[in-house]
Amino acid sequence: MKSKIELSNEQNSSTEVLSRWQDRLERPDAYKDKEEGLIEGFLYQYRWLWVLIILVSIGLLSYQATQIKPDAGFEKMIPADHEYIRNFLDHRDELKGGTNIIRIVVETTGDDIFTEEYMDTLRKIHDESFFIEGVDRAGIKSLWAPSTRWVEVTEDGFTGGPVIPDTYNGSEQSLEQVRKNIVKAGSVGFLVANNFRSSVILLPLQELNPRTGEQLDYHRFSNDIEQLIRARYQDGSVRIHVTGFAKLIGDLIDGASEVGKFFAISVLLTSIMLFIYSRSVVATLLPIVCSLMAVFGQLGVLQLLGKGLDPYSMLVPFLIFAIGVSHAIQIINQVEHELMLGHDKVVAAKRTFRALYVPGVVALISDGVGFATLAVVDIQVIRDLALGASIGVAFIVVTNLVLLPIAISFIGIDRKSVDLRAHQEISGKHPVWSFIARLSHPGRASVVLAILVAGFVYGGFKSMELQIGDLDQGAPELRTDSRYNLDTAYLAENYSTSTDVFVVMAKTPDDRCADYHVLDAIDQLQWSLRHVPGVQDVMSLVDFTKLVVSGVNEGHPKWHALIKNNDLLNNASSKVPKELFNEQCNFVPVLVYLNDHKADTLTRVVDHIEEFKAAHDFQDVEFLMAAGNAGIEAATNQVIDKAQYQMLALVYAVVIVLCFLAFRSWRAVACIIVPLVFTSLLCQALMVHLGIGVKVATLPVIALGVGIGVDYGIYIYTRLHEYLEDGMTLENAYLKMLNTTGQAVAFTGLTLGVGVITWAFSDIKFQADMGILLTFMFVLNMIGALVFLPVLARFLSGARKA
Repeated sequence: MKSKIELSNEQNSSTEVLSRWQDRLERPDAYKDKEEGLIEGFLYQYRWLWVLIILVSIGLLSYQATQIKPDAGFEKMIPADHEYIRNFLDHRDELKGGTNIIRIVVETTGDDIFTEEYMDTLRKIHDESFFIEGVDRAGIKSLWAPSTRWVEVTEDGFTGGPVIPDTYNGSEQSLEQVRKNIVKAGSVGFLVANNFRSSVILLPLQELNPRTGEQLDYHRFSNDIEQLIRARYQDGSVRIHVTGFAKLIGDLIDGASEVGKFFAISVLLTSIMLFIYSRSVVATLLPIVCSLMAVFGQLGVLQLLGKGLDPYSMLVPFLIFAIGVSHAIQIINQVEHELMLGHDKVVAAKRTFRALYVPGVVALISDGVGFATLAVVDIQVIRDLALGASIGVAFIVVTNLVLLPIAISFIGIDRKSVDLRAHQEISGKHPVWSFIARLSHPGRASVVLAILVAGFVYGGFKSMELQIGDLDQGAPELRTDSRYNLDTAYLAENYSTSTDVFVVMAKTPDDRCADYHVLDAIDQLQWSLRHVPGVQDVMSLVDFTKLVVSGVNEGHPKWHALIKNNDLLNNASSKVPKELFNEQCNFVPVLVYLNDHKADTLTRVVDHIEEFKAAHDFQDVEFLMAAGNAGIEAATNQVIDKAQYQMLALVYAVVIVLCFLAFRSWRAVACIIVPLVFTSLLCQALMVHLGIGVKVATLPVIALGVGIGVDYGIYIYTRLHEYLEDGMTLENAYLKMLNTTGQAVAFTGLTLGVGVITWAFSDIKFQADMGILLTFMFVLNMIGALVFLPVLARFLSGARKA
C-alpha cells in the first residue's frame, strides 16, 4: 500500500504535467505554422459539409469498388523494357506460341495408353481443347494432331505419316501401329511418357482474342480447363494433370479469393483488440469504419482507372487498412488525452488535428512516396501495386486524419474509455513501460546500442547471402503439395523434356538459316550448352537437319553430321518441322531444356551464353536472348536484382528528406531511420533463413515494411521531443511517451502483426511468405521505435540525463 504522501506526490506530479500540456496547447504559438491554423479553421467551420462531401464521395467510389474484377495477364508479369523481353516480343509470332502454353497430361490408371478406351478419351479431350477460348488452334499438338508425324528411312527413301493414321480403328493391330509410330516420331519423353502411361496435349495460347481484341481472361480460361476437361473426363480410368502459366494464374486467382476471408479475419481481430484497448464501442468502430472507407475509395479509383486486381495487388487493401488503423489509433489516443484534460469533444477534436496533422501528413507522405518508388521496377504488376498503395494512402489522409477527428467532434468517446486512459497516464507505473524507460540510463543504453550494432553486423553479413529469383522447383507461388505443383512434379518424373525451357533466338540474313556456317555456329552453341550444369538437353534445326542428312544416306551414323554443301542442307531443312525456323528462313529458335528454373540454374545458362558470344564472332548469325518461360524468368530476375537497390535507395532517400523537412534536424532523422534500416537488414536475413528469394512477390515487402514502420518513428519522436521541450528528463519523457503514444504504437504493431500472421495459413505460398515477413517487420519496427529510438536520442540529441 502506498502512503498518502506518496499518492499526493504522484497526483501533484501528474497535475503539473497536465498543466504544462494545457498551457502549451493554449499558447498563441501552439500552431507550428499559419497554414495549419487555416486548414483547421477551414475544416471545422464547415465540418457538416466536409462530412457530407466525404461520405457521398466514398459511397460513389464504394459502388465502383464492387465492380472491380480480377486482372492478370502474361505481359503484366514480365519486364516489358528488358532487352530479353523486347527480343521475345519482336519474334513472338515466329516462336509459335512456345512461351505461353498449357500442357494437359492425360494419364491412364491402367498398364499403358494403348487401349481403345484411352485413345478415344484422348481424342475427345483434344477436340474439346480445340474450342476453348484463347487457344491458338493452329499450334495444338498431341497424338491426335495431324501435325504430329513419324518419319523413317527405308531402302526406298523417306517414308512417314501421322502418328495416328487415317486407318486407325481401335483394334489391337491399329494400337500396335500407333505404338510403333510414336517411337519412330521420337515422341517418347516429349508427347508420351517414358513409361507409356500418359500423353500430353500442348495448347499454345493467344494473348489477345483475334475476334474481339480483348485480353485473354486467365481466370475464365482456367475455369474452362477445370469444367470442360478435368471435371468431365477425369474418372477411375483417367487422371488429368494441367500445367502452364495461364493455369498457374487461374489457380492463384482462385486462391486469392481467400484473401477476402483473411481480410475479414484481420478486421475482426483488429476490432476485438481495439475494443480491449479502448473499452469503447465508438473508439473501436470509428477507426475500423474510416480505414475501410479508405480501402473502398482506393478500389473505386482503381476501377475508374480501368485497373483490376491481380494476385499480387489483392494484398494492397489489407495494407491500406493496416496503415489506416495505425493512424486512427493515434487519433483516438490523442482525442482521449484531450478529453482527459477536460475539453469538450469539439475542442478535443480540433486539438487532436492540431497535434497530429503535421506528423500524420509527413508519415503518410512518406508511405505514399515510398510505395510509389516501387514503380522503378519494370514489371507492370509491381507498378500496379505501387499505384494502388499510393492511392490508398492518399485516401487515409482524408478518411483518418480529416474525417475521423471531425466524426469524433460530433459523436464523442465513451467517458469510461477516457477515464481508463487518464488512469494509465496519471499512474504511469506499468511495469513493462517502467522497465523499458530505464533503458535510457547511460549504462543500459550502451547495452541496447551494442545489441543494435550487433544486429546491424549480423543482418548485413547474412543479407549478402540473399538470392534473386525462385529457390524451389515447381511454382513457388503455391504450396509444394498444391495440385498445380503435384501436376508439375508428375511431368518432371515421367517425361524426359522439362517444362522449363530457355530459348535462344538465332537471327540470320534472309534465306540463310540453313547455311552451313549458320548451322555450324548453332551446333557449337548447343554442344557447349549441353555441358552446363542444370541443362537437360538442347534442340534446334541442327538436330533435325543431321537426322535428315543421315536418313538420305541410308541412316549411316557417320552421316549424322553437318555437311558443307548448302544445297543439300537446304534440301534437308525443307523436311524438318516448320516450327524450327520461320518462313523467311532468317530465324532459328534454340530450345534449351533445364532441370529447373532456380536462380542459380538460370544465371549459369545466361552467363555461359554471354561468354560464348564474347568468345566467338559469327558473321552470319546473331544469338539473341531470351524466350521460353525460363528466359522470361531470367530477365525478371535481372530486373529485380537491379531494382531492389534502386527501390531501397529511393525509399530511404524520400523518408530521410521528409523527416528532415519536418524536424529540421539530422539527429531526429537518424533516430527515426536507423531502426528502420536495422529492421530491413534483419528481414533480409530472415528471408535467407526461410529460403525465400527476392522476386516479384517478395520485392515490395521491404518497401511496404519501411513505409509503415516510419509512422511509428515519426509519432514517437514527435511526442518524445515535445515532452523534452516541456523540461522533462529523458527517462521521465520516455516513460510518459510510453504511456501515451508508445502504448498506441505497441498496440498497433501487435494488432497488425496478429492480423497479418493469419496469412501464414494461406494456400498461396507467396501470400504466406508475405504474411510472415510483414509480421516480422511490423513487430520489429514497433520494437525499434519504442526501444532503439529513445536510446539513439540519448547519444545523438544530447537529451537531458535522468
